[in-house]
Amino acid sequence: MKSLTTIFLNPQLLVLLLTTFFHLFSSTAAIGVNYGMVADNLRSPADVANFIVTKTIFDSVKIFDTNPTVLQAFANTNITMTVTIPNGEIPNLNIGGVAAAWVDTNIRPFHPQTKIKYISVGNEVVLSNDPAHISGLVPAMRALTDALRGAGPEFQDIKVTTAHALNMFEGVTVPSLARFRIDLAKTFFEPLLLYLRESKSPLMINPYPYFELNVMANNVDFAVFRKTPGVFDGNSKKMYSNAFDVLMDKTYSAMLAVGFGDVDIVIGETGWPSLGDPGNLAATIDNAASYNGHLIRKIISGIGTPLMPNRTFDASIFALFNENQKPGPITEKNWGLFQPDFTPVYVSGALRDGPVPNLSNPDFIVVTPLPAPGGGAGPRVPRDNGPRRDPSVINPQPVQPQPNPVPTQTVPAATNAKKFCVPKPGVPDDQLQKNLDLACSQGADCSPIQPGAVCADPATVSSRAKYAMNSFFRMKGVDSACDFTGTGQITTVDPSYGNCRYP
Repeated sequence: MKSLTTIFLNPQLLVLLLTTFFHLFSSTAAIGVNYGMVADNLRSPADVANFIVTKTIFDSVKIFDTNPTVLQAFANTNITMTVTIPNGEIPNLNIGGVAAAWVDTNIRPFHPQTKIKYISVGNEVVLSNDPAHISGLVPAMRALTDALRGAGPEFQDIKVTTAHALNMFEGVTVPSLARFRIDLAKTFFEPLLLYLRESKSPLMINPYPYFELNVMANNVDFAVFRKTPGVFDGNSKKMYSNAFDVLMDKTYSAMLAVGFGDVDIVIGETGWPSLGDPGNLAATIDNAASYNGHLIRKIISGIGTPLMPNRTFDASIFALFNENQKPGPITEKNWGLFQPDFTPVYVSGALRDGPVPNLSNPDFIVVTPLPAPGGGAGPRVPRDNGPRRDPSVINPQPVQPQPNPVPTQTVPAATNAKKFCVPKPGVPDDQLQKNLDLACSQGADCSPIQPGAVCADPATVSSRAKYAMNSFFRMKGVDSACDFTGTGQITTVDPSYGNCRYP
């Protein structure tokens, strides 16, 4: 048998093996795609279904509604479907008869001819921060499960879940020490996970390393699976070569800590944009190809993660197409693997008989320590298949990310680029509160972070301190004003999010 060294030093043999690897799993890999339709130039759902079935490796499709034309298009294709109930319908589902009526209207006419596997009740409800949606979610899921049971035996294989952005953790960067937010652990996540265990349904998460760049000091290579020194979790003694594994293991650790490590995890969305606004050096074709190419290989290999070895995951890449009518920055329109005419945006490995991507990290080797625990949950902007929100775990908003700085150094500003002042990764909440108090008491404009103002949500110390520190820095107009006893750093990454614009 040839050694791994021999294989990786032989380009022809490596290409042959990768080609075999991608195409061998093309009909059985548990990997799917999110099919968004915020565009005016897409082919018909029937054409899309035919393309997915005949040309791609995808065996599942996730949609953000229950579009009957789309569901009909995938009838008798053997493609499994995930459908979504809008957040606004959550409070009503627990009213007598509403869940059963919803099943009769949206599921019964299509299943089992169209193989509906998951129903996601809402999308990122914790991110939306609507108390009625959060408190009503688990009762709505139970009501929907009861409605499916009452609909007949052919509906018993449909699992009810809900998709979460990763703003659900306390501010800890070490994967094995991740815990659910204190304000929601007992009241929300434990009842949710209990329901999922009882119904044998998975927890659905949306891990996006792209939105974690500020946490990783904008280390794009680590985020897109390229070979880097990596990071080491000193608590678990596990090594990490990529941000995706970090996010997955943070989720597992939080579940394990509350006694639900046995509940399955599925990936509702993950991906990387291929084009961004001027100055966004992270949203490129090369980075998107690296992230999604490595991701596909990782998922279909079944190698799992450091804390979940050999564990397989259903996963859906965001997104199938570039969507030209999405609002927001250019990145919003450029998450697709394909153009609307089915032309690949880049080589990802998603085509059944297409070229194999050039993967630069075949072995995911790791060695460098993770930062110490600390820091608070950062701002999030929710959406229902609208613009991509910023779902980072800590200190988010990589709207204009910069790649490859040394993690412990301040990111140097580009020539003529606008500067912003933000907290360094890992700054604890008590220090951030001091920074917030100092900035606001010394004349910084803190009105946008007052209750009800445009930057008030999320109402976390991390989010409010970041805005106040930058406001103070802009008021003073000198780099030294971003020191904050060594906890601030200057960046050219615009931290603005949603309608909250940083000065």
